[in-house]
Amino acid sequence: MTETQPPTLDLLARPTGTFAMVAMDQRESLRTMLTEHGHPADDAALTSFKLDVAATLAPLASAFLIDRHYAYDTLVRERGLPGGCGLILAVDALTQPPGGPVEDTDLDGDVDLDRARRDGVVALKLLVIWKRDGAQERRVALAHRFVDLCRRAGLLSVLEPVAAPAPGQRDFDLEAGILDAVAALGPLGPSLYKAQVPRRGRGDLGELVAACERLDRRLARPWVVLSNGVDAADFPTAVEAACRGGASGMLAGRAVWRDTLATADPVAALREDSVGRLRRLVDIVDRHGRPWTEAA
Repeated sequence: MTETQPPTLDLLARPTGTFAMVAMDQRESLRTMLTEHGHPADDAALTSFKLDVAATLAPLASAFLIDRHYAYDTLVRERGLPGGCGLILAVDALTQPPGGPVEDTDLDGDVDLDRARRDGVVALKLLVIWKRDGAQERRVALAHRFVDLCRRAGLLSVLEPVAAPAPGQRDFDLEAGILDAVAALGPLGPSLYKAQVPRRGRGDLGELVAACERLDRRLARPWVVLSNGVDAADFPTAVEAACRGGASGMLAGRAVWRDTLATADPVAALREDSVGRLRRLVDIVDRHGRPWTEAA
């Protein structure tokens, strides 16, 4: 593969240079959520919900993240994303027991990058589970391969380290874990770093901003926050704190659409509740986010 010049982050950004992106790459975790609320949870149901989220929320989003297993083909074939909404493809192969969290990841060797570019994909995303379990060097090497692969393919790289306790670890400090991941993986140079919210978005706004500023100083590159682990009610404050602390926005899924699954009609709830929630988050990102060009 010949190395080409990657596109710029403008293809994922709003006109303000900030990011309000929706994540819909959940796989077995989405199946679990559907099952817990009594909805059908076969492959067709996963695909249908992902397409409903895309149709409802992508018009407000600066980018949309999807996996290749469910809905991707239909989304591409039917041109389901509006202009100005960048397409991000997840390339993480997940190690995840049924009903449990993701325990580890690797690069998905079945992704066809040439086809992805033809399909309009502008960025790839890799999840890395960061634990102090003796496998840190392997995970650094994995992230390095991912960033290099994107660079050679002419695609943007979105790296998503998620700090988690090692097996048997009882004294896990989330903020320390986040900063540990930043120190190990930030220097690899991903186009965009996707970080957890310190303190899971809880607590005094000033303290949250200070924690995000510590993250920003260590990272020194464009970054956004994810919503996993943050209650939906806390997420707007978490995004504001992250943006005040140096983030350029968000790439979030569960905090935007998860509670629709607790209703009898998730599609109606997407229109009635999630749209308003995303509009509020877009406003926060535009008012408080740092344009990515200032962080690059």
